[in-house]
Amino acid sequence: MTRILIITIGSRGDIQPFVALGKSLQIAGYEVALQTPETYKPFVQGYELPYLYMNNDFMKLTESQAGQAATDGGSKLDLMKQVMPVLRQMLEDEWQGARDFQPDAIICHPKSLGGYHLAEKLGIPFFQALALPLFTPTSAYPTPIMSGIRLGGRFNRFSYRLMALSTAPYVGIINDFRVKTLGLTKRGRFASELMKPNGEPVPMLYAYSPHVLPVPQDYPSHVHVTGYWFLDRNEDWQPSDDLVRFLESGTPPVYIGFGSMSGTRAPERTRIVLAALAKTGQRGLLASGWGGLKASDLPANVFMLEQAPHDWLFPRVSAVVHHGGAGTTAAGLRAGKPAVIVPFIADQPFWGKVVHELGVGVEPIPQKKLTLEALSAAISQAVNDADMRRRAEAVGEKVRAENGTGNAMKVIAHQLGQNQMSAVSGK
Repeated sequence: MTRILIITIGSRGDIQPFVALGKSLQIAGYEVALQTPETYKPFVQGYELPYLYMNNDFMKLTESQAGQAATDGGSKLDLMKQVMPVLRQMLEDEWQGARDFQPDAIICHPKSLGGYHLAEKLGIPFFQALALPLFTPTSAYPTPIMSGIRLGGRFNRFSYRLMALSTAPYVGIINDFRVKTLGLTKRGRFASELMKPNGEPVPMLYAYSPHVLPVPQDYPSHVHVTGYWFLDRNEDWQPSDDLVRFLESGTPPVYIGFGSMSGTRAPERTRIVLAALAKTGQRGLLASGWGGLKASDLPANVFMLEQAPHDWLFPRVSAVVHHGGAGTTAAGLRAGKPAVIVPFIADQPFWGKVVHELGVGVEPIPQKKLTLEALSAAISQAVNDADMRRRAEAVGEKVRAENGTGNAMKVIAHQLGQNQMSAVSGK
């Protein structure tokens, strides 16, 4: 039985799609293990996937004062100083997991840093995977971290050279890991992890929908846009009685949640959100990250949501206000709901722009520009614009018809079959 190791780190949105892929691979007959920070161990095992240990230091750092300050646009220097030893230990944990599991192939989120080097050491196939077209040059648009800049075709392609350098700050700890732990040679500071040591390209799996962001015509054959990797709720999950009563007591509410992007301004954002709901006369569901806000502080038309799977919840709301993370964006699109995206960092402005240009969301509001007036106007438009609602419903139908994990498995199976044939033939 082929053994596949999946490695990923980050927020819940970076973990959940890989659990979905792992579960699909497991059902298809592969032996799968997923390695991610220990805080997600119950979540992974809740879907009956074998879990491999990774320490929680990265998660603790992102939740620290330095991490939250970086979320709100503050200096990232303090965070970088602290992150290097954390990442070095993470690489050791990844190597221990690989030794314990003895995989035949590795699928890795680029943020976990180690997958490329583990695969080189073990001489096994390796796949990069993420829910964002971050690394593949195209003339269609610039790298998503530069989504607000209009460059033109040639410079769009050139912008991706920046992403090829994304591991350069970590080359010291990576080379220390390669030499001292793996017994491999050092790599140059600007060596690309998109190319195998033999010069062949690394297969790339992009877990987003081509109906949301069309596949550029200049994408090469080793790059695959599979569709979203959705993880539906466990069958034994049930909503709380209080949540059901709230949903049934009036019109569909507006969902408002910023994921792990609480930052240092959560209390201020809370005041804006509550005032905007009052001004627009909308009922609201507030999901985690609200600066210590308690349910007793809320008016009767607002419900504090501890936890509910998006595939159950979003079909029951009128609109989705969120930070623009890839996972929440995908869930809102799947449910066919208009979006109000309030981006903070990273790929969030990109998805806000994509959703707006698709006609299924309002113009994004950067979190630094979030005001009562801006949010009230955005909520009113998302709830009341009938054309936007129809477009969102149409996109939702297309997204729901996809089989993202199934498409990814076809690519993986084809690639592994090719590698097996090469091994047999001696090529």
